[in-house]
Amino acid sequence: MHRDPALEAFCAFFNKLDKTCTKKLYMFYTGDVSFVDPLHRIEGREALEAYFTTLYENVTSCRFDFHHRQRQGDTAFVTWTMQLVHPRLDGGRTIAVEGCSRLDFAPEDAGRVARHRDYFDAGALVYEHLPLLGGAVRLVKHRLGR
Repeated sequence: MHRDPALEAFCAFFNKLDKTCTKKLYMFYTGDVSFVDPLHRIEGREALEAYFTTLYENVTSCRFDFHHRQRQGDTAFVTWTMQLVHPRLDGGRTIAVEGCSRLDFAPEDAGRVARHRDYFDAGALVYEHLPLLGGAVRLVKHRLGR
């Protein structure tokens, strides 16, 4: 299967992303990028840089295992498992969350992403691992058969 160089570069960058390299977002995102995940909606590369800087400030480690990658035209989908360690979540243990990203590359700049939307279970990432709320979220999920 043919690997798309822009998509592979994007995935490689995300695995190196930490608080020391958020200034390199300009290489992979357009200035007017729209970033959406279950917890945030961010417009513009400067706002995205500020978001990632704050996000990674307290993260011990964050790594993505990328699985399936598919690109047709300007649109790509990538499935992944994120391995996150944060001192305030789950006692600092590794949290694994499955997800998928839709990436829309700018037609005039095929190497940069203009729209990035992440799909993942916010409860599995955050809410289940908070000291007071976690037990309640896990109980509700259990009762719903998830």
